[in-house]
Amino acid sequence: MTQTVPEADAPIAAIVYGADDDVDSLLAAFAFDRLRAGDRLGGIVQRNIKDATGRRIDMQLIDLMTGEAIGISQTLGGGAGSCKLDAAGLADSAQAVSRAVAADVALVVINKFSKQEATGHGLRSEFAEAIVAGRPLLTAVPEKCADAWRDFVGEAGTELPCRRDALDAWWRAAAPGDAASLCGDPGSRSTDRPPDDRDWLWQTIV
Repeated sequence: MTQTVPEADAPIAAIVYGADDDVDSLLAAFAFDRLRAGDRLGGIVQRNIKDATGRRIDMQLIDLMTGEAIGISQTLGGGAGSCKLDAAGLADSAQAVSRAVAADVALVVINKFSKQEATGHGLRSEFAEAIVAGRPLLTAVPEKCADAWRDFVGEAGTELPCRRDALDAWWRAAAPGDAASLCGDPGSRSTDRPPDDRDWLWQTIV
């Protein structure tokens, strides 16, 4: 039986998404834009590696504080057509989240609260760590795990549709004072290469 985390003192949001939604690209693009605007974000977003046919063949988690790509999938063998989660990669991603919590970032991003977390595994402990520490938290939850997420956060969480305008609106309202002033009109975002030293992130998520 799983337990609900203590009542949160900071905003928590989950993008609830369906099978046809590209939530990984949405979350990564949001994180990139906020970093480029100067917000202090930490945690992980997911990058999906695809072959020439568009089939996903690998998954990586990107540490938003360092740009490190963390491999989290292991192919089951030639022609298997599927993969399993890599234990070492999951441990590295857990450390990335813990570092973000310890660094007191403005927003902790964790790519997903999915089947592993719903059953008490995966990054569930790191979710609890961020919430107990009072860090603003953003994640994504598949529709099939929404009830488990609600049981986990109780009444503390805000649920968002898988749309960029909804995500931007939530952050404008939830951001700490020093970050909220940076949340401009989403329509003003540029697709040009960023002028700062975060080329690693740009190369990762585009």
